[in-house]
Amino acid sequence: MTEPQKRDRPWLMRTYAGHSTASDSNALYRRNLAKGQTGLSVAFDLPTQTGYDSDHVLARGEVGRVGVPVGHVGDMRTLFDGIPLERTNTSMTINATAMWLLALYQVVAEEQGADIATLTGTTQNDIVKEYLSRGTHVFPPGPSVRLITDMIAYTVGNIPKWNPINICSYHLQEAGATPVQEIAYAMCTAISVLDAVRDSGQVPAERMGEVVARISFFVNAGVRFVEEMCKMRAFARLWEKVTLERYGVTDPKQRRFRYGVQVNSLGLTEAQPENNVQRIVLEMLAVTLSKDARARAVQLPAWNEALGLPRPWDQQWSLRIQQVLAYESDLLEYGDIFNGSEVIEAKTDELLAGAEAEIAKVLEMGGVIPAVESGYLKSNLVASHAARRARIESGEDKIIGVNCFDTTEPSPLTADLDTAIMVVDPASEQSVLAALEAWRAQRDEAAAQASLTELKAVAATGTNLMPATLACARAGVTTGEWSFALREVFGEYRAPTGVGGAPVAVAAEPGGELEQVRAAVAATAAELGAGKLRLLVGKPGLDGHSNGAEQIAVRARDAGFEVVYQGIRLTPEQIVSAAVAEDVHCVGLSILSGAHSELVPDVLKRLRRAGVEDVPVIVGGIIPAADGEALKAAGVAAVFTPKDFGITTIIGRIVDEIRLANKLQPWTPAPTAATN
Repeated sequence: MTEPQKRDRPWLMRTYAGHSTASDSNALYRRNLAKGQTGLSVAFDLPTQTGYDSDHVLARGEVGRVGVPVGHVGDMRTLFDGIPLERTNTSMTINATAMWLLALYQVVAEEQGADIATLTGTTQNDIVKEYLSRGTHVFPPGPSVRLITDMIAYTVGNIPKWNPINICSYHLQEAGATPVQEIAYAMCTAISVLDAVRDSGQVPAERMGEVVARISFFVNAGVRFVEEMCKMRAFARLWEKVTLERYGVTDPKQRRFRYGVQVNSLGLTEAQPENNVQRIVLEMLAVTLSKDARARAVQLPAWNEALGLPRPWDQQWSLRIQQVLAYESDLLEYGDIFNGSEVIEAKTDELLAGAEAEIAKVLEMGGVIPAVESGYLKSNLVASHAARRARIESGEDKIIGVNCFDTTEPSPLTADLDTAIMVVDPASEQSVLAALEAWRAQRDEAAAQASLTELKAVAATGTNLMPATLACARAGVTTGEWSFALREVFGEYRAPTGVGGAPVAVAAEPGGELEQVRAAVAATAAELGAGKLRLLVGKPGLDGHSNGAEQIAVRARDAGFEVVYQGIRLTPEQIVSAAVAEDVHCVGLSILSGAHSELVPDVLKRLRRAGVEDVPVIVGGIIPAADGEALKAAGVAAVFTPKDFGITTIIGRIVDEIRLANKLQPWTPAPTAATN
């Protein structure tokens, strides 16, 4: 009788979660753990991620929207109330303020009586990809790398089971990276971080293996699951090579490529969103089928993330997808089922060769930081994303339900769109603000200010910042106070947008859509007596996901617009000031965080107050249908959501709105010459 195969232990199963308040998120975490989730993945709101207190002007409308607000150690206590941190593996999606959130986490663990040396989990802490894709950076690259270095040195000595950094290629793919770019730029980031730790002198040379062993990666898996699986095999081989040859790590266990994954949210569609379920399953297979390159932790998006914030039931569905694969299938009973495959080996070798060539190019520039500062990496990502969008628009890349097979039966999942997603209660923001005010009133103010003074003094030296940060946490300092103390010393950074250097992605072929839009742009500019039509692309609030805004800016430029794009993190006042100063013909706002209902009406009100009546305002983002109608009723000319995949068509609509606002007749293209 054949002995049954011994099953491998499943990967950590997580859902990325957090919203409204710390107490609401705590209740959600407890429910998820009770359903069989084996790790926590904390989503923080944008003010927390970017180092603002909830009552800062830029935080308005963003509090508790895309994650949980954590303003001080009291919020962290509430967030993990009744959850023993000593026995919980916690991943925190936090970057610029990672040191601060780890300090709060450690203090709460100590209060629970935990031995901090036993804490397990991960702080994302990859600032490079924030400059390139996600936009929650705060400090310039140099000080940011110092914060990362100090955290790694501290955790190696004090929290040895903690992953102090999670090199994130996930967000690079979201920003348009090809598999080769994703591997190369993530590995360049890892090299930069490890070089900084090695050169800092904070970790003895003989302990660099311990540093390497705690470096983890967070990757993206798209629907091309064979290519994605080969990408992970290439990643693992390259990591083996780099850690052995560059850093001399000889222990195979320390060189193991350790990664978690969230499958691709970029590929989820608003149209026929039920198709997202099979996309998610295929993407999960890419990172679980190959045992030699299997993820250590997996979190899946929900089917309705292109519509808005998923409900607990939607997250449960995604968790159950993982559990069916892990516990019902026989996947975990076998070794790597792809070893020996000539097809898999050839594709893996191809990706590896391409990545090594791109890594060499970046290292010749001096490494990943100079490549960020020069705009080289950002321009490459914007160009890759523009090329992908062009393939979708042309139909070369087929997206089911979007650019092909788009006839559909009514979906019971979206029959009532208002209940198909979760809506954060606007009153929760006021409760957070009131609680923050009460916290400041009851703390020892002298102790808080003294700890901030010490933090700034240490920041001005080369001393490790973690002890001073822990002192701030214990003294009741707030997230905004900690980050603004460091802003005083380090300054703040605005990353290159990559728009100016992006090549033309769509050719203006004779008789094609782009040629017609170009003609409309030129004719409208002439009728208005302007040299060029001017479009302001603005991102109000703290939403740093700028991919869509960048693609609109690039295509508008290619269509003949003069584009004013100042990047992310602008107040409504700054956007209106720029619109007036540049005398623009249209204002385009991009918001994916859910803050549109608060920020867009503010922009409209300020434009009217400035006497700007003939400049249409258009809005793009993840905007529920009811919210879109409300925005149009408030005066927005047009609302675009993920279902509007034709960027050239959107640019044409912008021209139409400019003509309408200026009381021009609708533009009609000149007839083309008849062809035989």
